[in-house]
Formats: sequence, structure tokens, C-alpha cells
Amino acid sequence: MANDVFRFVGFAFATADLLFEIDSQGVITYAAGAGLQLTGRDNTTLIGCPWSELFDIDDQELGQALLGGLVDGQRRGPIDVQMATTDKSNPRYAGLSMFRLPQNPPRTSCALTLSQRKPPARKTSGGLHEREAFEAITRGLIDTARSGGAELELGLVEFAGLLDQRKHLSPEESAALDRRVAGALRAEAIEDAATDLGDQRFAVLRRKGESADAMARRLSRVLGAALEPKAHSVDVDAQQTSGKLMRALRYSLDSFLADGEAPAGDSLSDVLGQSVQRTVSQAGAFGAMVQARKFKLVFQPVISLADGVVHHHEALIRFDGDRSPFAMIRMAEELDIIEDLDIAVAEETVARLRADKTGKLRLAFNASGRSIISSSFIAAIERLTKPGGLSDRLIVEITETAAIDDLGLARRHIEALQARGLEVCLDDFGSGAASFAYLQQLPVDVVKIDGSYVRELTSSGRDDAMIRHLVGLCRELNVTTVAEMVETQAVEDVLRRSGVDFAQGWLYGQPTSDPQIPAKTGATPAARRRGVVETWG
Repeated sequence: MANDVFRFVGFAFATADLLFEIDSQGVITYAAGAGLQLTGRDNTTLIGCPWSELFDIDDQELGQALLGGLVDGQRRGPIDVQMATTDKSNPRYAGLSMFRLPQNPPRTSCALTLSQRKPPARKTSGGLHEREAFEAITRGLIDTARSGGAELELGLVEFAGLLDQRKHLSPEESAALDRRVAGALRAEAIEDAATDLGDQRFAVLRRKGESADAMARRLSRVLGAALEPKAHSVDVDAQQTSGKLMRALRYSLDSFLADGEAPAGDSLSDVLGQSVQRTVSQAGAFGAMVQARKFKLVFQPVISLADGVVHHHEALIRFDGDRSPFAMIRMAEELDIIEDLDIAVAEETVARLRADKTGKLRLAFNASGRSIISSSFIAAIERLTKPGGLSDRLIVEITETAAIDDLGLARRHIEALQARGLEVCLDDFGSGAASFAYLQQLPVDVVKIDGSYVRELTSSGRDDAMIRHLVGLCRELNVTTVAEMVETQAVEDVLRRSGVDFAQGWLYGQPTSDPQIPAKTGATPAARRRGVVETWG
């Protein structure tokens, strides 16, 4: 009778399709409700079974984490889980809730409610969402919270001992650890909104209601103190617009990933305010630099692999001497102020062409994917090339550092540039997931193969095969190919055998301030490599 009293107390919180109780060993000791519908077993058969067998293998660690984090008198859930089934074509999902009864020996009351909502697919091996999917899910949850009045917060978690543990584990053991960590984090999240940021750092969207320290202590109980969990939290102000909140969210995640410190401020609104101030300051400095032309262009030759002749030079931007422009370019793209720089570079490139007395110099300049979908950028290029017939000596290289949001508009703008005689190149092909989609939908003249593939050609048969197939595809599309970062004779030989048209890299010359067209170019290796020095590497 006493057990029944405790049991009724434990189940009092629940309105569910299946109620069951588990002992301290995780064995089901009582079951009532729609056991057959949810689990494929009747209630009598469920008694004596390990409770983890109720769930799909990918969600068993989630259930264990939910159980391991319970303390006496506490309720957790509901959290969506996938039920175990032999019919993979017809998966069943349920909301799982738990309550720990304060008795000795401890018993836990569990409730499962059948759900018709299929949780979003998880793509990482541990079961967490990839960053892009996490942001999309978070946006939807914030919109729901705004209409329903729920209070949310962004939890940022670092496991200081995770990398050290992995060093001593086999691949199978490391994968098992990842599943445990993923399960523990998913147990903290609302509707599975958890992601791996990399470098031992993670993010979860959760309901507001307890301190970040409480979450860290629970993670330590579930996973062990050796992982050294540390947690921060930032309130989500759902009254802000989704766009503003997501920018603040990305800023928070990027800051946490960069240095492990949570952004200063108690809420995403505070973070947003800091981000706006930072943005205004950086944008002002960047704009002044562009207006004052506080940059320079250097030029690197692109040669024909058929005969060794210099075909054209690429104009490369440099800030503060010869410092790499990567960080500055990324910042300008994130702040959506890259177009002014792209136009300034185009102006300087065209000015260099006009100063060329031979009429043989051909130059390429880079333009962000953000600029190529801007009508004002296209109009500026048309104005620059209108007088003097320079279009056939100018190539526009579209970088993939920023995604092209509107491929249809990009296509129309590319066709407009080509109608004026300019060639258009897709830069860094292969470095982003959208590369083949771009090639399929954008009528570019040239594809530049990303240097990360080119450098490894002599040691990776997979990269060799990829380039050969890419060249074949480009030939069918009447697209010319360029390989960048060519540094050795061996790599050049592979490229030539693969049918690549042009090559660029330190093997042929370093970037210089004065792009020279040789009076006579030769195809011999000595003629093409005369300038190579060890200090370039």
C-alpha cells in the first residue's frame, strides 16, 4: 500500500499515454497505459525490462542523461525521444518526463506521451544539430516563445577535459563518449536545440529558470567531474525581432567559440547592443579606410599550362603592408559593407589597365558574393568599363566567403557583365557546400579550384580524382579551369595530366606591385620559375 501511495504521488504530475516506474538499476517495476501502442510490448511484458530498451539507440544516452541528472523531488521533461521499433519506415516519437521519488531505495516515475511531431534530423555523429540547423531551430523556438510568453535562455557549455579524455580512447570509445555528451546536452535543451561549436564548446537553447551553475553541476553528475563542465547563460528577449536576435545569437556563439568567454551582458538584448556599438565602430573605421584608399593592390600571374604563357594577373588586396586581408574581408562581409571595398578595388584595377601602354595586360579582381547580387555594384562596374573598351581585359572573380542569397539575381547580373565583354570566374571552388549548386545555376566562364585540393594532389588520390572529374564536368559546360596554390613541379604535372587549363601560385611568381607582361614568354620550366625563392614558403 505504501508503494502505491508513493507511486500515485510520483505520477500525479503526468497526463500521459504510458506511465511506468523504474528502480535504481534502471529496470521497469510497474507499467500502466498504452504500452503496446508505444513500445510494441504489453504492460506485463514491460515489467523486468531495462528501461533504456524502450528507446531508439540514438536516444538511449538522452534518456540516461535525463535520469542521471535527477535529484529527489525534481521533475524533468518533457523531452522528445524516438521509440525503439523494428519498423524503421514508421518511427514513433514521444515526450518523456520524469520525477524522482524521495524514498529508499529510490524509484523514478516516468511518463510517455505519444507525439505526432517528428523532431528535426540530427546530422552529427554524436546526435547534436549542426550549427546552421541549430540556428534555424532556435529561430523557430524564439518565434513560438514570443507568441506564447515562454522565457528562454542560451546556455554556453565548455568541457575543459574533453580533448584530454579523447586522446586516450579508441575511435569506438571516443564515439561512445560523444554520444554520452550529446545525450547530456540534449537533456538540457528545449526541443533538442543543442549544437557542437567545436573545441570542447557547445550551445543549448533552454527554458529559463535555473542558474548556469546548476546546469554545470548536473552535467558533472551525469558525465563525471573529469570533463570539468563550465556553463554560462544569456537570457533571450523574445520581444526583439527574430533577425536582430539571431544576429546577437551568432555574435554570442562566435565570441564563445573564439575565447571561451560568454559575452558580457545578462541578455541577448544586451549582447545585441554591444554588437551594434562594435559594428558601428568597425564600420566607420573600415569606411574611412576604403574612402582614403588605405590599401594597395599586388598582382600574381596566372599562366597557361599548355604553353607557359602568362594569361592574366590576379589583383590581390593588402592592408597595412603585406598583411593577409582575410580577417578584414570577413569582417566587412559580416557587417554587410563589403560592396564599397569591392568597387574601390575595381576602380584601382581598371585604372591600372588604363595605364598599360601595351594593351596586352589582363587583370582579374575579387568581388564578394554579396556584391554580385547588388544592382549598384553591377552599375558601378558598367560605368567603369563603358569608355575605352576595357571589358575584354577584365575578369571578375566571385569569392565564396559569403553565400549568394539569390542565385537567380546573381545569374542575371553575371549575364549583364558578360554582355559587356567581361569574363566571370567562380573563386575557391570546392571550399563550400554550395559550390556545385553555384556551378549548376550560374553561367560563369571560369572556375578556380580551391588550393586546399591542389596542394595535396601528390599525396591524395581522392583529390586527384576529384579534380579530373571536375575538369571533365567543366569541359562539358564550356567552362575554363584554373588551379591555385601551385607550389611544386609534381603538382603541376598532375594538373596538366588532369586537363586543367591554367595555374597560379608561387611556382610561377610571387605577387608584385607591377604586373609585367614579358616581351617573350617561354614554355620551359626555367623560364617560368626563374623568380622562385625559398622565403616564399
